[in-house]
Amino acid sequence: MVEKMNTPFDIIGADKLHKLVEAFYNRVGQHPDLIPIFPNNLTETARKQKQFLTQYLGGPPLYTAEHGHPMLRARHMPFEITETRAKAWLSCMNEAMDEVELFGPIREDFYARLFLTAQHMVNTSENDMMKGENL
Repeated sequence: MVEKMNTPFDIIGADKLHKLVEAFYNRVGQHPDLIPIFPNNLTETARKQKQFLTQYLGGPPLYTAEHGHPMLRARHMPFEITETRAKAWLSCMNEAMDEVELFGPIREDFYARLFLTAQHMVNTSENDMMKGENL
């Protein structure tokens, strides 16, 4: 008999994942480096993030079912994502993980994956941002 392996989604659970996303966006909505690239109302952004992270962590493919392939980098290209903003995003997630008490190996693995994803999303150098501010 084949034993089903628990996915990260199974281990974290939908309820805790949803609380994590809410705690995360509470921080994003107040972070001075992130406010410029996020909408004022984060309700829909949080809903999509819940769908995406459910799928990303091995749960049902909720995001793809509603929105198609995630194409993360392409979907984020309209936004100036710098190294500073990637670090701010990760900081908000780290604090949200603390708030919902996501600890241990699952947190370490999840954060490591998010770290790589955040680095992949960087599409604007800090120097390019400075040039735009001096116009």
